[in-house]
Amino acid sequence: MAAAFATTLRRSGVPVATGNVVTFVEAMGSVGIEDRAAVYWAGRATLVQRPEHIAAYDQAFATFWLQRELIRTTREAEPVVLALDDDVAGRDEVEGDDDAASSGTTVAVRYSPTEVLRHKDFAAYTASEFDEARKLMADLRLGGALRRTHRLRRSHRRTRHPDLRRTVHRSLRLHGEPIDRAFLQPSERPRRVVLLCDVSGSMETYSRALLRFLHAAVVGRGRGRVEAFALGTRLTRLTRELNSHDPDAAIAAASRAVEDWSGGTRLGEALRAFNDRWGVRGLARGAVVVILSDGWDRGDAAELSRQMERLRRVAHKVVWVNPLKATEGYAPLAAGMAAALPHVDEFVEGHSLAALQSLAKVVAQA
Repeated sequence: MAAAFATTLRRSGVPVATGNVVTFVEAMGSVGIEDRAAVYWAGRATLVQRPEHIAAYDQAFATFWLQRELIRTTREAEPVVLALDDDVAGRDEVEGDDDAASSGTTVAVRYSPTEVLRHKDFAAYTASEFDEARKLMADLRLGGALRRTHRLRRSHRRTRHPDLRRTVHRSLRLHGEPIDRAFLQPSERPRRVVLLCDVSGSMETYSRALLRFLHAAVVGRGRGRVEAFALGTRLTRLTRELNSHDPDAAIAAASRAVEDWSGGTRLGEALRAFNDRWGVRGLARGAVVVILSDGWDRGDAAELSRQMERLRRVAHKVVWVNPLKATEGYAPLAAGMAAALPHVDEFVEGHSLAALQSLAKVVAQA
């Protein structure tokens, strides 16, 4: 638990060394974990090294230790007051007792349910939280980085590409003298983004949220073209089904199109179908390919390795998004994940909204 809290602090921008975590564990052994006020001060005394990190620590503490109590009591950002009384042992939280609060020191911790939802694992979402997350996902914009093309466009500065037609046109106003010369420069366009989402049984707790992410990416694409596919025992193209601005209708259409939903996984065969029919023929050429999967595969690991190698040769960048990567102690030991990893440029998490927002930045900078 102490290590998980330290991870939350690091994600919030608070640098925490391993030695500080060991000291925090020893402090918790003395004060226990039932008294939230004691835990707060134990962590603040052992894990916070600079005053400017206190605000981030308060936010992380509220997110990690108080989210269960606070989610039940409020849905808007409200200050939570922790009362610390040196004379009375066992006091936990004071909510409105002015006399009790005045006898100790109070610390206001700002809590935001939206921030908690951003970092919460999709596997722990409730139905209402899925509805709220859908609204947040609608604001995501997924677009590939810009690349140079062979087309030329007008330039306002001198380049090595003269614009003869525009130069001659300007010279007509100067009796044929090419004094005001024009130039061209290479134009830019965003790279195509291809999303391949695993919808097998092992991904069932995450596939619902990730499919919402695919819909938001296809409909709300910020730049360029986004293609979406489902991976299972077979390959299913979902771009047309997800192109509806009605999220419920789009998800329903995608569910009907995928015949092997929550079934087995043959990533190698599905990737071979993608490479043969779409990828190598042009859809993945020069594109950013994002594979969302936990890497559990019932197929041939050698075939998966071969197909990943084919895909890597034509794609500009291959990003593998694994929801299990955020799990403490995770290692890519599954046969499928181990076979694919040597051919992956970026290996990132995909278990929460915050992780998907980070993914959007990785794709935009590819």
